[in-house]
Amino acid sequence: MPRHTAELLNQLQHADGVLVSVDSVQGSGPREVGAWMAVFPQTLVNTIGGGHLEFQAIAEARALMARPVSENAASTATHEDNALTTRYALGPALGQCCGGVVHLKFERIRAADAPALKQRLLANGQPLALFGGGHVGRALVNVLSTLPYNVQWIDSRDEIFPAQLPPNVVCEHSDPVHAAVADLPSGASVLVMSFSHAEDLDVVAACLKRQRLHGDLKFVGLIGSKTKWATFQHRLEAKGFTAKELAFITCPIGVSGITGKEPEVIALSVAAQLLQLR
Repeated sequence: MPRHTAELLNQLQHADGVLVSVDSVQGSGPREVGAWMAVFPQTLVNTIGGGHLEFQAIAEARALMARPVSENAASTATHEDNALTTRYALGPALGQCCGGVVHLKFERIRAADAPALKQRLLANGQPLALFGGGHVGRALVNVLSTLPYNVQWIDSRDEIFPAQLPPNVVCEHSDPVHAAVADLPSGASVLVMSFSHAEDLDVVAACLKRQRLHGDLKFVGLIGSKTKWATFQHRLEAKGFTAKELAFITCPIGVSGITGKEPEVIALSVAAQLLQLR
C-alpha cells in the first residue's frame, strides 16, 4: 500500500532491514503474490497476512539481519541477487487452515535502495485521474493513499494542492483542465469533481472523445445528482454524443445505498466502487 511505502522509505533512513514479499502461492494463502512486509530491528511495516506465517517470516528476517552478508549463500534457501526464497507449507508446517504453499522472498534493504524500492513498490498501482482539488477530492486522496492506485490529481487552480502528498499522488495544474485528458495513461480510471459544473462538462466531453477514438479508459465517474446528469446528457447530446456513448459515464458515483454527503463518506463510497472494478 502506498502509505506503507512512505513508512518503509522513512524507516530505511534510520536502519537497514529486510523486505519480505510473497513470491508465489500454490493453493490457498493469506495474501496474494506481490504482498510485502518490511522488517526492521525495532519495527515492522505492512503485512503478508498475519498469523504463524508472518511470525515465522519475521523471525527469519531478523535472523538474516543478524548474519554477515557473506553467509547468505550458505543458507539452505535459494540465493539469488542478495535474496533468499523460502517455502512454507501452511497446513503441515505452520498449522494454518489455508492449506496452501507460500514461497516468501527475503531481501536485505538499505537507504541506498530507497529510490529503486519506491519505483518497484508503486509499479503495480492502477492509474487513476482525479479532476478536482476540493473537499471531496482531498478526502479521496487521503483514502487512495492507502490503496493500490497511482493518482494523477488535476486542477485548473495551481494553488489548490496541499504541500504534503502521499507517494502515490502526483499533482498537475492544467488550464484548461480538460486538456489533461489527452495525456492520461491507457487503462486509467477517471473521477470528475471540479469546483465548476462547466469544467466538469468539459472533462466529461474530453473523456468521451478519447473513448470514441481509443476506447482505452477503464471508468469515468462524475460526482453529482441524477438531475445534474440529466442536464449534462442534454448538453452532451447537443455536442453529438450518442446514448450508447453517454452510457459509459457513471453518475452519480459511489456504492449504492451509501447516502451520506460528508466528503469522507463520499470518498469511501467512491473508493469502494473503484475496488469493485479491480
